Amino acid sequence: MAKKRNKANNRIVTKKPELLEIAVAQVQDKYSTYPSNGLTPVRLARIFREADAGDVLRQMELFEEMEEKDPHLFSQLQTRKNAVTGLDYEIIPFSDDEGDKEIAEFVKQEIESLENLEDALLDLLDAIGKGIAISEIIWTYDEGKVTVKDIKWRHQKRLFWDDRDILKITTKDFPSGLEIPENKFIIHRYKARSGHPSRAGVLRVVAWMYLFKNYDIKDWVSFCEVFGMPLRLGKYNPSASEEDKLALMRALVQIGTDAAGIIPDGTEIEFKESAKTTSINVYESLARFCDEQTSKAVLGQTLTSDSGSGSYAQSKTHNEVRHDLTVADCKALAATLRRDLIRPLVLFNYGEDKRIPYLRFDCEEADDQKETVDIYEKLICNIGLKVPTAHLYKKFSIPKPEEGEEVATPPAGMPGMPLNLKTLKNKTDRNPVNDEYQARIDKLADAAAAQSSSVFAKIFEPVMKLLDETESLEELKKQLEDENFVETLYKKMDIKDLDELLQKAMFYADMLGRMKENERPV
Repeated sequence: MAKKRNKANNRIVTKKPELLEIAVAQVQDKYSTYPSNGLTPVRLARIFREADAGDVLRQMELFEEMEEKDPHLFSQLQTRKNAVTGLDYEIIPFSDDEGDKEIAEFVKQEIESLENLEDALLDLLDAIGKGIAISEIIWTYDEGKVTVKDIKWRHQKRLFWDDRDILKITTKDFPSGLEIPENKFIIHRYKARSGHPSRAGVLRVVAWMYLFKNYDIKDWVSFCEVFGMPLRLGKYNPSASEEDKLALMRALVQIGTDAAGIIPDGTEIEFKESAKTTSINVYESLARFCDEQTSKAVLGQTLTSDSGSGSYAQSKTHNEVRHDLTVADCKALAATLRRDLIRPLVLFNYGEDKRIPYLRFDCEEADDQKETVDIYEKLICNIGLKVPTAHLYKKFSIPKPEEGEEVATPPAGMPGMPLNLKTLKNKTDRNPVNDEYQARIDKLADAAAAQSSSVFAKIFEPVMKLLDETESLEELKKQLEDENFVETLYKKMDIKDLDELLQKAMFYADMLGRMKENERPV
């Protein structure tokens, strides 16, 4: 296989795909040293210092346990990940060039053919908590094309940074670490804050809250075991033997659990009623505080994740903060997939000189799009701002129709007419004399349109064609106000039928207006 070394980042660059698995999953990957057992502030700081030195094994195992042991933390991370995996996506060509479109279509087919794509995305989003996630691409050949057979997750605890700060992965053949080859692995990094990838994950931030909450829960459970129970006080004679003392202690324990027990003769058990006034709220308050801090770190807010009161405006603002995180996650994941998955696909099948298509997640909310449409409508229709159609297609993720492709159009009131009269009527600024009389006029106009739809189609055909060729509505308006231009536009068209219908409609409207005027009291 032809290989060369990239001097810029000292990574191996392959011109052909590596078909064999490099970091094969090992049996010991599922085992852990369980660093969270007996976790103390001193042990936690020691684990972090190891990670800072490049050895992230115990940190990654700790992060894995944190998700397993803390339901609230697990829920928040799942919410963050599912917000991305539940979105639709599209592959966008680099340009409108036919070659770029062909490449984008090939990439789209390859990604959509992956049966475990959602699982692969979820694995890569594990970087949100741990700072980094890595998956191996299993390449294969299919009908002369390099394709993706599978994408397999690799545990982060197999990663480490050497003394030159180069990322390596341990394998069965290279237990001391192998420099990660290019075009073979998808490496997704998440930066919750600036710094080294080993310190950038969200779980590094919430680890202290996890530790304090564990202390709190442990004391809370112990407190609940004895809360409200009377104190059992055993008394023995000074001459009692050690065996008698042990028997008395066993009896005290049995009475607490079984409500029954036996004691040696000459000993006594006395019950002291509990006079505790301490409330369990102190434990619950601390646990809730730790959960709220975790929610802030993971989701950026608390009102949509924790119980509590808050105004609708506050909830809406907090939800927008969470949506901002989702947009950031989508952009980061899309950039990673474009770099580590799409680019090698294009490289292996089309060469180095081809341009790489984009991957975009549909992370715009419906309310956001509605507001955006209103803004564009005002800019274009009211202000007359010139906006390229290519920008609108890209803004709303709408594919540009190909030549001859069937396109959706608004419901037409008559054949060949994109807008019906009712739409035009509602857009017109008017002050009707009376709704009843206006309704009659509208009814007559609609009847005329229905009877002469073909005539109307001929009338509006040149205008609609002109609208497509004109850059702005203001320019079209000026052209139609020019009598000579309009005369030239309709020079070859016979519109006698329409002219007769319009004259009848105007005459009927004039008669209705005179009748209404005569009905006014003197």
